[in-house]
Amino acid sequence: MIQRPDPPLVLASASAARRAVLAAAGLRFTAEAAAVDEAAIKESARAEGLSAAETATVLAEAKAARVARRAGEDALVIGADQILVCDGRWFDKPADGAAARAQLLALRGETHELATALVCWRGGERVWGHVETPRLTMRAFSDAFLDAYLEAEGDAVLSSVGAYRLEGLGAHLFAAVRGEHAAVLGLPLLPLLGFLRGHGVLLG
Repeated sequence: MIQRPDPPLVLASASAARRAVLAAAGLRFTAEAAAVDEAAIKESARAEGLSAAETATVLAEAKAARVARRAGEDALVIGADQILVCDGRWFDKPADGAAARAQLLALRGETHELATALVCWRGGERVWGHVETPRLTMRAFSDAFLDAYLEAEGDAVLSSVGAYRLEGLGAHLFAAVRGEHAAVLGLPLLPLLGFLRGHGVLLG
């Protein structure tokens, strides 16, 4: 087996995309949502002048720490977070279809970044962290395309920052993507696998 039986891996996230990334890599893990007040953490971080990448790291660590307290000291808990930044503006998951449409119009024809942070927590402390920032350029799609896209995706556009799923119909929105595909989905896989090998979780 590539993965050793111990320590147990726990993903501190309810994200289907992140779960799919780990599952596709053949990792055995459990997933548990971390109930943290993301809005309050972001507000505090911005007040302190933290960057999007620093804020994503703070959020990822808060999630990992929260779940680690429930998972026990033996577990290796993976926390992740992602913040979309375009022209200095931070974007959150849209609240409804109207917000998704407004967000996509703001991103249309522009290049944005996805500050994507990972933090691993074990034995009551942080043992590893990593940040990647993929850059994505949306094409200047038509209003007719946007209407068709939103109708086809439905509530799925509410599940991610940016109101798109690159692994699905969201790919039609883009002219260029620079960065690891898994990082765009919210979990930089190759750096994580490197850490897990170095930590003795995976065979080298």
